[in-house]
Formats: sequence, C-alpha cells, structure tokens
Amino acid sequence: MKMKKRLFADLMLVGILASTGMFLPVAFNAGAQDKPKRETIQATAMGQQRASGKMFHVTVNIESYSTPEDQKVLFDAFTDGGHDALVKTLSKMKSKGRVAMTGTLGYQIAYIRSVPTENGRMIRLITDRPIQFTEANANGRTRDYDLSAMEINLNTDPKQSDGSLIVAGKFDIDKNKQISFESYGSGPWRLVNIMER
Repeated sequence: MKMKKRLFADLMLVGILASTGMFLPVAFNAGAQDKPKRETIQATAMGQQRASGKMFHVTVNIESYSTPEDQKVLFDAFTDGGHDALVKTLSKMKSKGRVAMTGTLGYQIAYIRSVPTENGRMIRLITDRPIQFTEANANGRTRDYDLSAMEINLNTDPKQSDGSLIVAGKFDIDKNKQISFESYGSGPWRLVNIMER
C-alpha cells in the first residue's frame, strides 16, 4: 500500500523542494552549516497504520551539513530530469554522515540541513536508499522508491523532541503540477525517545 504526501511545511522534505517548485528562503540561506564537532542522534522509530506495533532504533551520525549550493544542485537536477536525476545527483554527493537502523550497517547521508526553530532546531535529511540484491532480483515496485527521508525536531526540552522517517519514497509531480513525495508501504514512522549524544 502506498500513501501520497504533499510537501507542505509539516513534512520532512520541504526544506529541499516546495510545492510551488521553489526553494523556501527562510532559514536556508545561512551559508554552510558545517560543524567541527561530530553529532550523534539516536531515536526509536514506531510504526503507524499497517506497521502499528512495530519499532526499531535509528542512529544518525552527522559529520557536516549541506550547503545552499548543494540545495541548488538538487533543485536543478529535479527541474531538469525529475526524480531519477535527483537520485543520481544525490548518489554523487559527498557523504555528510551515516544513518543506520537496527541490525544494519546503515548508509551515507547525502543531504542534511539544520534549521533553527522557536524551541530548538529541526534537522532534515534525505539520501538515496540502497537497493539490496534480493529486492533488485525480485524486480518489484519497491525499486522505484529509492529515497529515504527524515525530519527530527530537537526541542530544548528533550521530552518534547519528535520526528518522522520515510524509509522508502520517491518524488513525483501530480496532475495539478504539484510536487509530492510518495511513501511506499505503511507511510511515515514516528520518531520518539530522541537523544543527542
């Protein structure tokens, strides 16, 4: 089952592309966000809808942040060649860190930004999702959903921190020429028990 999610302000990829096809100017024009200090964020992902009752742990290791130039490269790629061009461009970007789920080695973070909020900051990341051999061999529809995305709201009160994770998704343009992000399977996983290390 799949769910189509519009890229409104409350969804995780709004910092990269907006439904108008333009970048959001707020908070993303601050220049490079590279930090000399490595960051580690841990969370528990809880399933919703069909995945209700399931959970796994996620660890995000951040070495540096993406720049406005990185953002423009992604926007240009999507404008010129759609989803496939965006994925190809992401795969060539220098790694900004790694994200790993329980029982996996994880994979590289291609694009990540940190945005100040009223009560802390919001981290948004997107990366190309490695397609495993068994998945590729099955030649199923999941191969088309080759992106993963995450949004983490870090609150000054850690108990208020939350987030969302889409394990497998893809960009599309609907009949109204709006950019949408389609999630394969059970839709977004809710992130809880978020801790900065």
